Amino acid sequence: QVQMVESGGGLVQAGGSLRLSCAASRNIFSINVMAWYRQAPGKQRDLVAFIARGGSTNYAGSVKGRFTISRDNAKNTVYLQMNSLKPEDTAVYYCNTYPLKSDYWGQGTQVTVSS
Repeated sequence: QVQMVESGGGLVQAGGSLRLSCAASRNIFSINVMAWYRQAPGKQRDLVAFIARGGSTNYAGSVKGRFTISRDNAKNTVYLQMNSLKPEDTAVYYCNTYPLKSDYWGQGTQVTVSS
């Protein structure tokens, strides 16, 4: 089991920006494909973006062009820069591997975007 600690969420107005961070209790970032997921109340968990070990990235169509995922293996941290936020982005954001590993889950960080 690995503890994941997500941070950086908050309440912002539409069009604003947030930068999410994810740290792990053990260094797993350099040997795994890392990803951000999000889940709104009553909704399924969706993949937002992932970054491969070689640095290549993929994004959900709904966030492409607005979000940027990056990783710093030396700091054992993964980031999600979120720009031009929309109310539809409101959700709890989680960090995990891709494909998802159930024993890597943390508490997530809440992102709320007002109209």
